[in-house]
Amino acid sequence: MKYLIVGLGNPGTKYAETRHNIGFKVVDAFAKECGGVFSVQKHAEVSQVKFKGRQIVLLKPTTFMNLSGKAVNYYMQSEKILKENVLVITDDLSLPFGKLRMKMKGSDGGHNGLKDIQATLNSQEYTRLRFGVGSEFNKGQQVDYVLGEWSPEEQKSLQERIDVATEFIKGFTTIGVNLTMTNWNNK
Repeated sequence: MKYLIVGLGNPGTKYAETRHNIGFKVVDAFAKECGGVFSVQKHAEVSQVKFKGRQIVLLKPTTFMNLSGKAVNYYMQSEKILKENVLVITDDLSLPFGKLRMKMKGSDGGHNGLKDIQATLNSQEYTRLRFGVGSEFNKGQQVDYVLGEWSPEEQKSLQERIDVATEFIKGFTTIGVNLTMTNWNNK
């Protein structure tokens, strides 16, 4: 069985340490743990790894956040991966910093990356892992906030929260989405 794990973010060093790129950070951590290396391919940086006998395609779209659906759809088709084996990891303003929540389906919640994926796949039924980045910004400053870098306080516990997020990937690919949500949501 093959899985597609998509970390959402924007390509380039300018965005590397921003809140909006937490999806990239999580798949980077999982790839490192599995000995995977990313290479630039069509629409994305891609790494193929194995974990407990599962073949996993890790994806960091190079299409920029607002066009993430193009990369997701391309790799679902070319790698013949079923929608139920797709996990999208994204930042979420409605969750406090570091809070993690997996959902099997749902709205885009105003997130442009999810919005494009849903429009491209013509479906809201794919699993997503939402990584809370908090909402500590003034009205009208949302874009600056998500494209801003982590505060020193957030950086103190960021790696530990990324490590927990990789546990969601492990669970999703081995014990399934329902048990993973039961075991890890809100941890």
